[in-house]
Amino acid sequence: MGKMKTHKGTAKRVKTTASGKKVHEKSFGRHKLTAKSGKRKRQLRQPKEVSAADQKKMEKLLPYN
Repeated sequence: MGKMKTHKGTAKRVKTTASGKKVHEKSFGRHKLTAKSGKRKRQLRQPKEVSAADQKKMEKLLPYN
């Protein structure tokens, strides 16, 4: 049986922290920012942990990260 391959599209979007958690950037923070409040734009800057429902998927897509 061959090695498992890392899913490169996911690897570019999701990073693994030192404790093993997966984090990603939030969506909706790129354009049309004038329509969004300052509070919302500040909150969109913070990275977000991958949801518990998607953790198992991430382990499959990123086996070596």
